[in-house]
Amino acid sequence: MYVVNRDDLNDTDRDVKSETWRSRRMVLGKERVGFSFHDTVIYAGTTSTFHYQNHVEAVYCVQGKGTLTDEETGKVYPLHDGVMYLLDGNEKHTVVAEEELRMACVFNPPVTGREVHDENGVYPLVLEDEAAPAN
Repeated sequence: MYVVNRDDLNDTDRDVKSETWRSRRMVLGKERVGFSFHDTVIYAGTTSTFHYQNHVEAVYCVQGKGTLTDEETGKVYPLHDGVMYLLDGNEKHTVVAEEELRMACVFNPPVTGREVHDENGVYPLVLEDEAAPAN
């Protein structure tokens, strides 16, 4: 069993921050469960564009208000508590946070924690060393 308190991750290597968002990575690839799980906050009044070419991501909004734009189609979706979106086609997307958005995010393949968004908002595919022990 693995139990973690989100606040215990503050200011650790699992607490990743940018100008527009903060993501606390509660489950990473090293836990070897086939996905990673993140508690992400997108700051009010910001715009963030992402493009996960190497990952499928499911995002569930648990707080706040904003919009999600599919950059490929131009379609805009409202974001608020209770809305989930699945990026199963590696869609480039933009999130505008009218209010602070709190999101629960799941990635497959799992994020390792070593990824850095490039200039296009893309994470490279980084895999855990198969010989590394879990925990």
